[in-house]
Amino acid sequence: MSPSYPDPDETRPLLQHPSSDSLDSYNSLDDATASTPPVPVSLNKISRADLMWVLAGLWSAVFLGALDGTIVATLLSPIGSYFNESNRSSYIGTSYLLSVCCFTPLYGRLSDILGRKGAMLLALSFFGSGTLLCGLAPSMDALIAARAIAGMGGGGVMTVSSVAVTDLIPLRQRGLYQGMTNILFGLGAGLGGPLGGWMNDAFGWRSAFLLQMPLLVFSFVLVALKVSIKLPDEVESQSTHAKLRRIDFFGSFTLVGTVGCLLLGLSLKSTEEMPWSHPVIWGLLVASVVFGGLFVAVETYYSPYPVMPMRLIKQRTPLAVSLSNFFGSVAAFSMLYNVPLYFSAVKLNSSTDAGLHLLPHSVAISTGSVFAGWMMRKTGKLYTLTLCSSVLTVVATALVALWNDDTRAYHLWVDIVPQGFGMASVITTTLIAMIANVGREDLAVATGITYLFRTTGQVIGVSLSGALLQAILTTKLRERISGPDAFQIIEDIRHSTSIIPTLSPHLRKAAVDSYADALRVVFICQAAMNFLCLLCCLAIQESPLPGTHEEQEAQYRKRKNTISRTDSES
Repeated sequence: MSPSYPDPDETRPLLQHPSSDSLDSYNSLDDATASTPPVPVSLNKISRADLMWVLAGLWSAVFLGALDGTIVATLLSPIGSYFNESNRSSYIGTSYLLSVCCFTPLYGRLSDILGRKGAMLLALSFFGSGTLLCGLAPSMDALIAARAIAGMGGGGVMTVSSVAVTDLIPLRQRGLYQGMTNILFGLGAGLGGPLGGWMNDAFGWRSAFLLQMPLLVFSFVLVALKVSIKLPDEVESQSTHAKLRRIDFFGSFTLVGTVGCLLLGLSLKSTEEMPWSHPVIWGLLVASVVFGGLFVAVETYYSPYPVMPMRLIKQRTPLAVSLSNFFGSVAAFSMLYNVPLYFSAVKLNSSTDAGLHLLPHSVAISTGSVFAGWMMRKTGKLYTLTLCSSVLTVVATALVALWNDDTRAYHLWVDIVPQGFGMASVITTTLIAMIANVGREDLAVATGITYLFRTTGQVIGVSLSGALLQAILTTKLRERISGPDAFQIIEDIRHSTSIIPTLSPHLRKAAVDSYADALRVVFICQAAMNFLCLLCCLAIQESPLPGTHEEQEAQYRKRKNTISRTDSES
């Protein structure tokens, strides 16, 4: 049974001693640990008022990043029409996601080199510059490039914000704050669609980018004035030149090449409908493998300060957390994109009705994240909660895969809820598990690794599910539709679900049945991904979640001494 930690208050005096109950779990430290000096006071205990200002600066940036994503998704059609290049509008989203995935893990190391404030200001600068350039873009090419620049900062906003909150909040409360972060993220994502549509109708699509600038400036100013997180003395005392030498340029380049080539190849396969045998597709995939080999070699043998230390990936819990986030994100984003398609193409509902079926899922995401944070704060444990949450996702995707013509209406609303609740909880608990199982010096880098696997899984989930859906859909339509105009009819059905209700009864049934067959395979694959996520979660180790800064310092010290003793014995 875990010790009963007191409910800590961030405003307690620095010299106040933790209660005897809260120290019980640390009285059993080994001799090496027991002989160390008293635990130092945490570097980053601040007043509640300052904490609120810091969180306002960090969370406003997170809110804006989520808002921006769904605003742009709403504006793809009007932007494509404005430039008369609707066929290339999907690249606006693809360029941003590719950039986010490539640069997200770099911010973990940058936040150790530049400091949390410096890294956050850099991320906001890229994101703000790209957003401003989007509003002023004279052509589609310029807009795509501007979105890539914005993505260079968009991933950093989430990563550095998470690292900064970890520095300020004891680990046992950390999950609750992550839940509140996810609520703001969900709120931004939910408001982005209707807000983007209204701004486009009222002021034009450029206003949706330009009117983000005041909130960006607000976040930038608050971060510049209020975020003052101290790093360990050995880092703070280094000169700027010494800090720059810690940047892993070659490792960063090979990582960008690995992730970028992989995701670009998969995205082109999905959006351009190129065959796997196309030289561009397999060339990009081969390049990704080559870059990946170089990246592992550089990080293992060459770089003194690797952007992704291989020793972390080889550890049990960091590896399990990374893989569980990857598989879980593949399933979550595949479901997010394909469930509305089920209601549009199989149930023949309007786009509005199809979107409404995701509303319970959105509520479940916010609820699941906060519930996970509350449970970790109450119990100080995460392992059982993680497993139960991952089981919920498997159950949800299995239920969705069983949807058919006889499925009751309430199932179509309720079955997806455990997926949102469970995955939000898993994402929260696994992040805390990662932080709890690495040393202070690896905290920022480990957080960046978590977000890398998560964002890569999101893009692959959308791309691969789209490619799988189209492949099966095409096969099924060709089996069911024949005749002189069959090719054109099949192409129309594949590219627009809105045409299905206008077809003759025979063709309409063929289209609906083909979509149902294809989506069922996709849903089964989602269940398989969630099952792999569950298997990975089994390997996660339970670690005590300190309730105060003092207890957290003791845990860091214990881990450091254990590692030092192991190294000396070997």
